[in-house]
Amino acid sequence: MKCPYCQREIDIEEVQMDADLHAIIRMLPSFGPHANLVAAYTELFGISPLKTRRRKWRLLLEEMKRLFDGESFAYNRRSYPITRAGIAEALNLIVHRHWESRMENHNYLKKIMIGIAEREAQAAGRQEEKDLRRREAELISGSRVSMGTDLKSVPIEPAAHLTPEQIETNKRRLKALMKGIGG
Repeated sequence: MKCPYCQREIDIEEVQMDADLHAIIRMLPSFGPHANLVAAYTELFGISPLKTRRRKWRLLLEEMKRLFDGESFAYNRRSYPITRAGIAEALNLIVHRHWESRMENHNYLKKIMIGIAEREAQAAGRQEEKDLRRREAELISGSRVSMGTDLKSVPIEPAAHLTPEQIETNKRRLKALMKGIGG
């Protein structure tokens, strides 16, 4: 093929190699502090020599970028949300394991990430339960907090600071709420 501008012969394979290498160089910084882990993980797939395997490396990095950007993955028709820190933890475990042969797919990574994702989901559930209990305690004590308010920014005032009239008013409100709910 000839260049339309200078009429010099262009090697299509060389152009594709340049495009792949540019994509790789642009993609690595998107992993932030985990770029070294991602690069070490992709090396487990046998991407050397780079001249012949650059397309495979680019495809692996694109898959990892989708994983990091989406912060979720699917395995056996089930979707698992996972944080970037959880992905990095799984990559760290894989990279530091001794491998006899090269990896063929991401299934081992996904199996490790399932455990981490479930652990993160449990921790998030516990935190939500703590937040819910805290909101309930605040409402019972008479503190008014809207549902969209960040609880960490709201000062907690114990019931000891309320006057007896405020406590009685809060009890009447609570009884009315409970009656409206059906309690």
